[in-house]
Amino acid sequence: MTTPPQPRSPVDRASGTHSTGSRAAAARSSARIRAIFEDAGVRGWLHATPLDRPDESVELDPDVVVPLASVYKLPLLTGFCRLVDQGELDPREQITLLPAARTPGPTGLSLLADPVTFSRRDLAVMMMTVSDNAAADALLDQVGLDRLATILRDFGLEKTRIRRGAADSLRALQRSTGAPDPAAALAVLADNDQTHPAGVYEAANASAGTARELTRLLALLWTGQLLSPEQTHFARTTMERQIFQHRIASGFPYDGVRVAGKTGTFGALRHEAAVVTLAGGDAYAVAVLTLAARGDRRLPRVDAAIGEAARVAVDLLR
Repeated sequence: MTTPPQPRSPVDRASGTHSTGSRAAAARSSARIRAIFEDAGVRGWLHATPLDRPDESVELDPDVVVPLASVYKLPLLTGFCRLVDQGELDPREQITLLPAARTPGPTGLSLLADPVTFSRRDLAVMMMTVSDNAAADALLDQVGLDRLATILRDFGLEKTRIRRGAADSLRALQRSTGAPDPAAALAVLADNDQTHPAGVYEAANASAGTARELTRLLALLWTGQLLSPEQTHFARTTMERQIFQHRIASGFPYDGVRVAGKTGTFGALRHEAAVVTLAGGDAYAVAVLTLAARGDRRLPRVDAAIGEAARVAVDLLR
């Protein structure tokens, strides 16, 4: 069994592990999930709750504040939709992005050679479905960090902090590694023979949040408590179209199960937050956050462990 990484990582090491029910049952469920993470060589944080029974949950250190990587795009989506509801942003307004000004990334607009023009709502779709960094930074510029912080507080998310987008994160990584460009900086994180820059996985230095607050956000969104019916439908439909199926969805390989989520990857961080809807209609908000012992670009054992942990959590709640 691989030894999990010891906290070189996120701050706010809070809370023990527990789930709804007797203390013994809670300990058993936590032990099962912890064993999954340990076998994959990761430290993990998890919160899962049924949408129709919010007082029940399966938890593993759910209140530890962890860098969110691209999962920050989920609170950004809800903030954008709230501003649309308030009439402060027109979702159809066109935004032109020039190649030289676009954030680097492995998907979406970052790969294109020419100027492109998208509506704000289509930027949101690109951000969520293919985790487009360029689209996300353009949308964050429209929403604004201060307005987003106010909205998230209004949603009751006290520990969630969106401090910067992808471009600023890459610039900070370049400075800390001394790399000449973002690709070279990311290569430093993927090189297991190099020492990671100090603070690179510290929550205080990144957009960060907790597993519990992610499931709270998902539950409020899915049950129509955050947004208008129109914007609720838009956000949910957009998340259902995410193309990545290798994490939480891998734990539910059945045609009748729907997984609507947002993944996040940065160095050794591998995450996903999603709503899992079973064939009978029962739905569960699940957030699984992990920090691996290695920073390889591909970590299929970690991806599979995220899916397995999500499946076990949902099974325990059924």
